[in-house]
Amino acid sequence: MFGIFMESLVIFKLYTGLKFLLLLSAIAWVYLLIRERDKRIRLLLVYAPLLVVVLFLFPVSRKVFVAAGLDGETYYRVLWTVPMGLIFVYGACRFFAEHKRIGVAISGLLVVLCGSYVYKGQYISKAENLYHIPDTAIKICDLIGPEDPGAYVSAVMPPELIHFVRQYDAGIHMPYGREMIVNQWSYYNAVYEAMEKPEVVDVDALLQAVREDYCQYIVMAKNRATDVDPQDRGLVFLDEIDGYYIYEDPVTAKTVEQWQDYYEDEE
Repeated sequence: MFGIFMESLVIFKLYTGLKFLLLLSAIAWVYLLIRERDKRIRLLLVYAPLLVVVLFLFPVSRKVFVAAGLDGETYYRVLWTVPMGLIFVYGACRFFAEHKRIGVAISGLLVVLCGSYVYKGQYISKAENLYHIPDTAIKICDLIGPEDPGAYVSAVMPPELIHFVRQYDAGIHMPYGREMIVNQWSYYNAVYEAMEKPEVVDVDALLQAVREDYCQYIVMAKNRATDVDPQDRGLVFLDEIDGYYIYEDPVTAKTVEQWQDYYEDEE
């Protein structure tokens, strides 16, 4: 039991990062514990977070979590129910509501000193458009996306684009998604193996995999090394967009077109 407790404690430390948000939330939590009089707020922001953390660290809780058939690797997600940011923000608002001048100054100073510039983050960048995804992904999707709103196409994308494609156009299906770029999940996908695993892409192996998965389009970084020119294997070069080559596989495209014609005739 003690071993499980220590594992849960390590997970908690890694989740919080022992950064300033945890400290600020703890200060705000203590303040709300002393000053907050609204029973609903106390239940939501004072008692419930404490109960979640205690249960998370309690060894039996983790055993029950796993016994229920849930993945022990995702046990950390229980901590998602602890609204640390909300606790601090509400506690800060309550503080400067009572002490307007000094409260605003102290709260603002804490945010500035304990925070970090958001655009320094690896996955944060300034918005290029209303969709808040890179323009490159939009250009590629607009090129290969289906004209008919009820139709769809299938395309294999480099890992850095897959998050944005599925946000922008649900009509573009992909043989693999985020599950393939999270190492701890260890999933297997033949298209991903052929597309991303080798240093030099074997175009014949890639074509075999994408045709078995009926991918009409292949999007590949310009600097991605291949053993032969993809056009020598029958792929049709459509365009180069911001350092990405877009190819169409006429074999798969013809197969998909035949399917669509068949289903239209059936209807």
